[in-house]
This record gives sequence, C-alpha cells and structure tokens, in this order.
Amino acid sequence: MSEKTYLQALNEALRQEMERDGNILILGEDVGRFGGCFGVTQGLFDQFGEDRVKDTPITESVIVGAAAGAAVAGLRPVAELMFVDFIGVAMDQLFNQAAKMRFMFGGKAKVPMTLRMPQGAGIGAAAQHSQSLESWFMNIPGLKVVIPSTPYDAKGLLISAIRDDNPVVFLEHKLLYGVSGEVPDESYAIELGKADIKREGADVTIVATSQMVYAALQAAEKLKADGIEAEVVDPRCLQPLDSATILDSVKKTHALVVAHEAVKFGGPGAEIAALVAEEAVEYLDAPIKRVGAPFCPVPFSPPLEQYYIPNADNIVAAVKSIR
Repeated sequence: MSEKTYLQALNEALRQEMERDGNILILGEDVGRFGGCFGVTQGLFDQFGEDRVKDTPITESVIVGAAAGAAVAGLRPVAELMFVDFIGVAMDQLFNQAAKMRFMFGGKAKVPMTLRMPQGAGIGAAAQHSQSLESWFMNIPGLKVVIPSTPYDAKGLLISAIRDDNPVVFLEHKLLYGVSGEVPDESYAIELGKADIKREGADVTIVATSQMVYAALQAAEKLKADGIEAEVVDPRCLQPLDSATILDSVKKTHALVVAHEAVKFGGPGAEIAALVAEEAVEYLDAPIKRVGAPFCPVPFSPPLEQYYIPNADNIVAAVKSIR
C-alpha cells in the first residue's frame, strides 16, 4: 500500500479503469488539459487524449444527457459536474431518463454511467456551491448513491461504480480531497451497498457519512474519556443501503445517533432512523437522535458557516442526551 490522498485515489481509480476498458470515457467542464476543477482528472487527458477525456460546454444538462446517451449506446461514461448544486438544471436527464431507462425497456437497455459530483460546505463557497444533496438522489428508484469518506473507500467504490451497469451518483466531499490514507497501488473493487465499521464499540451506534465519519471518530474518542464506547458505522452507500450492518450494530449497542452534513430535516438520517424504528425498536434503550445541518442555506460568512456545519461536539452532545 501507499499513502495517497482522497484526490489521488480517485485519479488512480479513473486511470486504472481507463487502461483496463477502452469504453470508459470522461466528460465534464474543464476535465481535460486543466485536470478538473479540483484536480481529480489531472494527467488523464495527456494519457488518453481528447477522444476519451472530453471538455464540455458549461451546460450540465448536456453533460448528464450525453453521459446517459453514451451509456445506452454501449460506452461507460464518467461524467463530472463541478458542484452538486448544479444538478438542478440536469435533473430531467438524470431522474427521468438515466434512472428509468432500464425499467422502461424491460432490462434491454443498460445505463452504465457514473456521475461524480463534489459537495459539502467548508471552503467559503456560499449557498449555491456548498450543499449536501444526497437525499435527493436516494429518493429516485434506479439510481445508486455512493458517498465515500476515506481514500481507500473512494478508490474501491469508484471502480465498482464504473463497472456497474446502472447509473451511479458518486458524491465527494470537497474537504476530503486532501485527506490521506493507505491505498493499494493495484486495482480493487469495494461492493456497492456494503457498510464499513470504522470503529467498534458496545454502548452506542453512530452512523455517519462522508466528512461526518471523521467527526464521529473524534466524538468517539471524547466519549471514551467518559466511559462510553461508540461504534462508528459508515454506510459508504446510501442506495443500496446496508441495513443489516446498521441493525446488527444497534442490536448490540441499544442506542443510535445518525450524523450527516445534509440538512437534518428530510436528510438521509431520517431514513436510517425510520429503518431502525421499524426493524429494531425493541432493542433501543433510548430515542434515536439525529445530527445534521440547520434548515437554511449555507452561509457565506466563515464563522456562520462553521456554526452551520455539524461537528464532533454536536455528536457528543447527542450521545450524552441518550447515554
């Protein structure tokens, strides 16, 4: 294994998959010579050329629509939007076309496309460039939703997303691009829909996604000082969701806190809380608690933005309210 950043892990996954399969192409704004808005496609244009690494107009509807069409025609496109916030102008192409084609044509049409989108707050990009919108995509049958937290997971899950015969929404938190971790140099795939227990514990389950996995791990260390051993579960995929791992953890710990950066109201934590309430309520010794962002646009002011983003202390407070 080598120490790699989250960004480098994604870049390596793209490179290795493109070397393996000539049907894979990349398209998006500035993904070519510039290497992508955040640098994820750096160097791929030089290696694979403009036929396979395509700069597009500043038109998200074209990017997503072209990716869906290319996928149905037999290619495996990996499309990039600069920010998840821009998906609004391309939702018809995503949820009415890409997500439904396989169903509407009785399985005869496959749509093996991956849509990579950076999301999340923390870089002072204000309300239109900082949202976490994973719950939108969770609610669309036909889409798979991947949200990795570590460099290791990012590489393995992106490889699986590219190889999948269904449209996959792949969400990357902008603050994670510089996070480092051990990543194998060789190609490997992580099964979509398989959660990972980032920390074992017996007293409370914390289900956390994306950047909040790190906040949950920090919270777990703080709770340890008070004699509370938290188990941190990272779903890694929100659709399909690994219900079994979450339920097994709750059955062991008898308490649940869910943490995500998306707004608390209607966020992914609501679905996870409902799952546990329906399937394992008899194992709970206390109410389920959710930690999420307030129901308002992401502020531009740095102090307000930091207040807006959930953190380890918020998770600790939620755990202590039930333990």
